[in-house]
Amino acid sequence: MRVPLSWLREYVDLPATQTGRDVQAKLISAGLEVETVEHLGADLKGPLVVGRVLTIEELEGFKKPIRFCTVDVGQANGTGEPQEIVCGARNFAVGDKVVVVLPGATLPGGFSISARKTYGKTSHGMICSGDELGMGDDGSHGIIVLPPETEVGKDAIELLELVDEVLDIAVTANRGDCLSIRGVARETAIAYGLPLRDPALLDVPGPNAYGYPVKITDPTGCDRFTARTVTGLSSEARSPIWLQRRLQKVGMRPISLAVDVTNYVMMELGQPLHAYDRSLVQGTIGVRRAEEGEKIVTLDGTERKLHAEDLVITDDRGPIGLAGVMGGANTEIADHGAAENGGNATTDVVIEAAHFNQVTIARTARRHKLSSEASRRFERGVDPQAAAAAAQRTVDLLVLLAGGTAEAGVTEISTPSAPHTISVPADHPDKVAGVEYGRETVVRRLQQVGCDVYGQDELLVTVPSWRPDLTDPNDLAEEVIRLEGYENLPSTLPRPPAGRGLTSRQRLHRRAGRALAGAGYVEALNYPFVSEKVFDQLGLAADDPARRVVKLVNPLSDEEPALRTSLLPGLLGALRRNDGRGAHDLALFETGLVFHPREERKVAANLPVDRRPGEDDLAALDAALPDQPRHVAVVLAGAREQAGWWGKGRPADWADAVEAARTVAREAGAELGTRKGQYGPWHPGRCAELTITVDGSERVVGHAGELHPRVLKTLGLPARTCAMELDLDAVARVGDDTPQAPGISTFPVATQDVALVVDAFVPAAEVEAALREGAGELLEAIRLFDVYDNAEQLGEGRKSLAYALRFRAGDRTLTVDEASAARDAAVALAGERVGAVLRS
Repeated sequence: MRVPLSWLREYVDLPATQTGRDVQAKLISAGLEVETVEHLGADLKGPLVVGRVLTIEELEGFKKPIRFCTVDVGQANGTGEPQEIVCGARNFAVGDKVVVVLPGATLPGGFSISARKTYGKTSHGMICSGDELGMGDDGSHGIIVLPPETEVGKDAIELLELVDEVLDIAVTANRGDCLSIRGVARETAIAYGLPLRDPALLDVPGPNAYGYPVKITDPTGCDRFTARTVTGLSSEARSPIWLQRRLQKVGMRPISLAVDVTNYVMMELGQPLHAYDRSLVQGTIGVRRAEEGEKIVTLDGTERKLHAEDLVITDDRGPIGLAGVMGGANTEIADHGAAENGGNATTDVVIEAAHFNQVTIARTARRHKLSSEASRRFERGVDPQAAAAAAQRTVDLLVLLAGGTAEAGVTEISTPSAPHTISVPADHPDKVAGVEYGRETVVRRLQQVGCDVYGQDELLVTVPSWRPDLTDPNDLAEEVIRLEGYENLPSTLPRPPAGRGLTSRQRLHRRAGRALAGAGYVEALNYPFVSEKVFDQLGLAADDPARRVVKLVNPLSDEEPALRTSLLPGLLGALRRNDGRGAHDLALFETGLVFHPREERKVAANLPVDRRPGEDDLAALDAALPDQPRHVAVVLAGAREQAGWWGKGRPADWADAVEAARTVAREAGAELGTRKGQYGPWHPGRCAELTITVDGSERVVGHAGELHPRVLKTLGLPARTCAMELDLDAVARVGDDTPQAPGISTFPVATQDVALVVDAFVPAAEVEAALREGAGELLEAIRLFDVYDNAEQLGEGRKSLAYALRFRAGDRTLTVDEASAARDAAVALAGERVGAVLRS
């Protein structure tokens, strides 16, 4: 919501010394989020004056139309002589009043004006458009043409109100009252302790039997409808400059007088209005739900197929507007431009000021993807008592500015409703904030908001009609606290009871993240939404369980309607973006939830709010949710070790991805097995299955290795990109993360090296497993330190794996014979299992 300070001052007598920055600080302290303060015309310097076009000479011989004009600017140029100006715009004629900037002036953006020769003439200044003055679009897309009665030589800076400050407020969903100058003025008056001149306090005539006929068949969707009629509007009437400028400052484009007035009143009072061309409305205006399949062409020219839940405004023909969202084209107000083009300008209008159900309007706007200024306000809550005042304000402005006549008939249909009351202990805000405010302060603050307060220890509070968000005692406590100042709340740290803290799952999540960060990975947090097309891009089989997804009913993006079953799509997307921006050496990781639908679909029950849900309630709720295991994944590309004076460096490869999985497993206290595998996006020859042992059987819990070239090409990833994904919850279940003190032996270690020749396709992990089992209890550690594959020495299709074996006994010094025997047993089992032979 954009709020011009000059408009705000009409309703609150702010001290003249208060700037937009001062008001911003006050409103932020009161709980409103004022994002910026825009200084309009801060770098604008005159002379900028009103001129009258005397002559126009069309210059020939140029690629675009150029006009040489003489303009009367009065005594503003010091001589009284006509000002000679070259201009390329064509939307003005001789006799028009225009805005002229003279030499020596500076326009917004630091653009200095001086006399200069152009197109064979000397131009002494400029004839200005709205964009050149920082005013925004006025609908003309050209030079500003002022009303004929504007005085020549008048200061245009003052006339066009070019210097102002505009507060840009991010209004939260519960503060619909602040989507109006009235609402922000009320907050400003409270913040400064000043009285408010409420623009909604108008003398409004009561309803009578002479008003335009209206019939409401859905009082739930529309509980209040006011209709007023104004006739005899001048077809030549234009919106005055002050009205246009206020609309431009709040971010709206002037259109025509009747439309501008309804928009102005909406921004002023917060009540959306709509004006119908009375000559185009046929019969009684109605409010009802749409019939399935009905159609309407809205003001934006789009034909929309209506849903049975849509609330519509109708006449005898059918729908003439989407209630609270946008009017229909068949009753659109026609301005003087229509008359100039052979049509009829609107002279009689019916004004609608209604109150619609918040949820109904919100659903209609989202269903038709049609968010409007009106729907934004109805969704957040509009003051139902302001409808009659807004209609009266609109009538008054139309009569004043367009010479119309307000008909005596007043239609007002409303559903009787009692004001909302809340019973709250006087010390409830004290308990919530931990600060002793006292009853007097609580009552005073609630009355400033607009509440009626009665009682002593137990307060009976009647909520004002413009604050539908105040529904319970905590809402009232929040009002007191925010107006007293959040910054005045004491800062105290809570004292957690003994034995509480992070769960073991949360601790593992943090340890895994720290371990990967320590290994050089950077955490990348991604949205959990994916497109089902990504499974084809990753090369998953048609029957792969990962293709079974949980779909969202109301996704943020129609292109990503499903919840992820893998962390890789998001991580690979982050890697692609960073690589495209010049960061080619990348190592990213993420730990997060993935989502798998359960075999049996259940509907979650509504949990009680008056007590803590029981264990059975929580279990039933959890059973209705998707299965959500926590995964960890990494992606790598480019150099893993940088080149420098210390060496050549090396690129990231599949082994780094496997080592990342082992790093995480060590943090979980689990033993992770690796074996050759093939799955989805990984290269079939460079993919490792990651396994754990559960009840004596191996279970695959992840994969690591280099990605398939076809996947890299499809996703636009760097060559030789590697990845790993691991089910962290599954690893944690078999792990023991109890800290273990290191075992320190007083006996020396015996080291034996062994080089084994095996077939090239035999995984090193299988050879290592055989050596470990064959060596027995004396083996302390084993490490692969060399891989050799010379075909001339070893034979075609053979490779040599060299291992360092460390033997140690806990109770004695091993002899050479004992260490050698253990080594020979290990080699023998490796020969039996994988056909390994000692390299000579």
